[in-house]
Amino acid sequence: MKEQDLTSGDISKQIRLIAIPASVGFFFNTMYNAVDTYFGGLISTDALAALSLSFPVFFLIIALGVGISTGASALIANAVGAKDETEARVYASQALSFSVIVSLFLTVIGFWIAPFLFTLLGAQGRYLEIATNYINIILLGAVFFSLTFVMSGILSARGDTATFRNFLIVGFFLNCFLDPAFMFGWLGLPAMGLSGVAWATVVIQVIGVGYMGWVLTRRGVLCKECLPLLIPKPKYFRALFGQGFPASLNMLTIAVGIFIITYFVAPFGKAAVAAYGIMTRMDQIAMLPSIGLTTAALTLIAQNNGAGKFERCREIYRTVMRYGFIVGIIGMVVAYLFATPFIKLFTHDPEVVRIGVHYLHISIWIYWAYMILYLVVATLQGLKSPNFAFWIGTYRQIIAPIIFFYLFARVLNWQLDGIWWGIFAINWTAVIISLLYAKKVMDRLFGQDLRKAKMGVE
Repeated sequence: MKEQDLTSGDISKQIRLIAIPASVGFFFNTMYNAVDTYFGGLISTDALAALSLSFPVFFLIIALGVGISTGASALIANAVGAKDETEARVYASQALSFSVIVSLFLTVIGFWIAPFLFTLLGAQGRYLEIATNYINIILLGAVFFSLTFVMSGILSARGDTATFRNFLIVGFFLNCFLDPAFMFGWLGLPAMGLSGVAWATVVIQVIGVGYMGWVLTRRGVLCKECLPLLIPKPKYFRALFGQGFPASLNMLTIAVGIFIITYFVAPFGKAAVAAYGIMTRMDQIAMLPSIGLTTAALTLIAQNNGAGKFERCREIYRTVMRYGFIVGIIGMVVAYLFATPFIKLFTHDPEVVRIGVHYLHISIWIYWAYMILYLVVATLQGLKSPNFAFWIGTYRQIIAPIIFFYLFARVLNWQLDGIWWGIFAINWTAVIISLLYAKKVMDRLFGQDLRKAKMGVE
């Protein structure tokens, strides 16, 4: 995909050009995770539960990459919109260096903290051993996870979501082969069980870094002459930290939120933990268009903000919200119709199936809330107002869950249903807060800038 000037032209068409490749790519990424879950289920319920147990730590790695990617994308897109190509190239190089340094730090911390977290969630014996072995391998590949996301952010800032889509599609098909090859010992390899799933994932991320690095080199974003730009520069690290850290913290609060949900779900047994882990995959599939829309919202709004086209920013916000309402309905219908056959792809344990389907029938009513929240956060990041992501994430994932889960599950004694309905209450209250805050920010930013423009004309 060629770089695009997104500061003029048909907004709806531009949203589709960015959102559709991103959504298709993340469909295959979600199916990639579903493949991991499928092969984990072939081993045992313990392996399935270990995957769910490992997800909060795995998500810390994803949070790092997505946060830096989001921050870099917003800064680069603003520079591209302002026609400052030199600044855009510097930010791209600095983002790569920044991601390597931070991910290495996270790897060390992860090795230390993961066993403690698993033990806190009740894992012991073989269950603890499987989960620890899996996550230790994933942690070894943390640098590559981070780099693939950051390279994707650099490209999406210029309107290219097709490259990352291509990698995710190829990665899915590679995973279909590498998972069983490493698990069962094909091609002379030792049989590694669930650890093989982790090694397959790391190998595919290494391939992704090579492919997207090649694309960036062809585009001139990376070059031999650009190597000095990789040397860490405090000014740009501070800017990336300021723009990307709130996004990472927002993602980190999701990881903490998953840990909190798992903590409250764990007393109801391994079947409940496994059901929650499987059906969140269904949620992810149903909400895939939201990923494309948030990518489009961030890129379009950032470029137009950089170009000073503030009314166009507001129209982009309205348009992505209209698209969000439509795709939310589609996601709800798809999830409702396919809940039972989906979970039976991974397990035939009747208790896991029962719990998972019941959870899904509640969670579909949260899909609109998720869509609105993602789009508001992406809009604010594009406007270089990223801090709200952290604060609303803290409310949704840490403060509100502790209150609602305890109230619904224990005080009102709704048991496991109290957790599911707690998730519903948390997200819809967050929507109200987010919409009010977004309106306030846009009225303030656009009102000031329009007044300045009028004064300049006069």
